[in-house]
Amino acid sequence: MSALYMIIGTLVALGVLVTFHEFGHFWVARRCGVKVLRFSVGFGTPLLRWHDRHGTEFVVAAIPLGGYVKMLDEREGDVPAALAGQSFNRKSVRQRIAIVAAGPIANFLLAILFFWLIAMLGTQQVRPVIGTVESGSLAASAGLVAGQEIVAIDGKPTNGWSAVNLQLVRRLGESGTLRVNVLDEDATTPRQYDISLNAWLKGADEPDTITSLGLRPWRPAVLPVLAEIDPQGPAAAAGLKSGDTLLALDGTALADWQQVVDAVRARPDSKVSLRIERDGAQLDVPVTLARKGEGKAAGGYLGAGVKAGQWPAPMLREVSYGPLDAVGEAFSRTWNMSVLTVESLKKMLFGELSVKNLSGPITIAKVAGASAQSGIGDFLNFLAYLSISLGVLNLLPIPVLDGGHLLFYLIEWARGRPLSDRVQGWGVQIGISLVVGVMLLALINDLGRL
Repeated sequence: MSALYMIIGTLVALGVLVTFHEFGHFWVARRCGVKVLRFSVGFGTPLLRWHDRHGTEFVVAAIPLGGYVKMLDEREGDVPAALAGQSFNRKSVRQRIAIVAAGPIANFLLAILFFWLIAMLGTQQVRPVIGTVESGSLAASAGLVAGQEIVAIDGKPTNGWSAVNLQLVRRLGESGTLRVNVLDEDATTPRQYDISLNAWLKGADEPDTITSLGLRPWRPAVLPVLAEIDPQGPAAAAGLKSGDTLLALDGTALADWQQVVDAVRARPDSKVSLRIERDGAQLDVPVTLARKGEGKAAGGYLGAGVKAGQWPAPMLREVSYGPLDAVGEAFSRTWNMSVLTVESLKKMLFGELSVKNLSGPITIAKVAGASAQSGIGDFLNFLAYLSISLGVLNLLPIPVLDGGHLLFYLIEWARGRPLSDRVQGWGVQIGISLVVGVMLLALINDLGRL
């Protein structure tokens, strides 16, 4: 079933985002008087095709990894004299800039629409209450203690742990002061704590922002009674079954599932002894834990899970907006995510953030499937983030991308004449090399995560 969600989620995501992006180019081109020859969603063999009254061919192709809008252009072939005025290359620089910029702008508008819908639908957030603070950690040194609720980071309100994580991600690789505002239990006025950062998590492959500060979110106690077993995992290989209660690991008593998670993560590729209770009898089961993750982020893997605990009502909050307030929230989230994407790319370029955080088609497909299975709100959220990423990436000043074309046209506008075909050709060759290199790196990262 998860594979079906992954396939459908990926096709829907790519179909919607690519279509909207290309429609931006198409719509503005038509308004500027450019004849559009073809509007294609996908590449390769056409599966569906039809023509409109303007003679534009619409195509749905077999490979759903992009799309394109082909416009009449004298640089690409002979154009009848009667149609010369409808050629893209005959249009003013401003019109060409508008046509090229319309695709990425359409992605940002689509993200705003999705965030607007999410804001009105509302989301359930877990209050960011600190469960434990690790001794000697950055949070402990700053004075944070269990039971406090994080209400803002660097002046940005935090309604839930996802907002906390988002604000922390913005500080990856940086040095300086992290300002954390918290509410003590039964208090009404927040207090500020300053956490000193020094090249915080610089170059980390899989940064865990909250844990690295020494914080553990509060969560309801979950008994270590197994409910799910990975058929290919160490637990299944050792003979563990659904319904088994874990009593101890290497002689250390286990009263809560989080204790199991912490103990297992600390022992990758290790042999451990689990004492379990099954049908009223206690058994000692040897288990060889696997390894999950890479480098410093690697941890032990048992291949078993439990049923989620019930959250008490006071620990949850509903966050929703009216239609008008949702507009402001949608613009704010789109802007913040766009800025975060640009900052992350800059940090990767300067080595402050590991390039292993780049994701390719495999990771996108997995996240698409997981978010589609999780619900409409999560899927819309995924679509909004992916649409912003596409918009930002397409605006990068790299030839062959929309941003590269914009760069050429802006230079033409400034100097009064276009760059020579030779210079533009060099730029395109460099751009293709960069894009292919990044795509290969993202694919390698995807395969590594598998």
